[in-house]
Amino acid sequence: MNSPFLRRLRVDDATAVLAGFQADSTDMSRQGEVTDLDSARQYITFVTDTAEGNHGFAVVADDDCVGVIGINGATQHRLGWFFYWIHPEFRGLRLGSAAASAAANWALTSREAGDGGFERLELGHRVNNPASGAIARSAGFIHEGTERRKFLIDGERIDVLTYGRLSTDPVPASTPLRMEV
Repeated sequence: MNSPFLRRLRVDDATAVLAGFQADSTDMSRQGEVTDLDSARQYITFVTDTAEGNHGFAVVADDDCVGVIGINGATQHRLGWFFYWIHPEFRGLRLGSAAASAAANWALTSREAGDGGFERLELGHRVNNPASGAIARSAGFIHEGTERRKFLIDGERIDVLTYGRLSTDPVPASTPLRMEV
């Protein structure tokens, strides 16, 4: 695998985004509804709409988008909802942790117009998805609580673990991916 990096997500990543959703349709259904190239383009347009405070980044490996790191912003509060996914073929390589670290560091330190400027990032993951928690902790997020029985998945109530990272929190020791912003 060539040297992975993070860059802005682009509409021409639609084929790769669709492939990610199709490769793990059960888990990815909670990331949005992407079923064809048109809906992949709509997903990308939404997660990259900086006018709405959203920032979407492509995790690039082997010259292709293999995952997405995103922040949905509530700019009036300077906070963002942080999310991530990695194509199943690229999981277990620490790409998610390195990409999440890079994006969170950028979001909490950048002060350029329209870029970052967040003071708080939040995320949540199902209690039965420990890999997502490992990514969050590696990227410097701190476990803040449990939302009991929050999600209804296949008729079963599932707890959600919530995390936060503040601009004043220490930068994690993990090695972030290189960013091309």
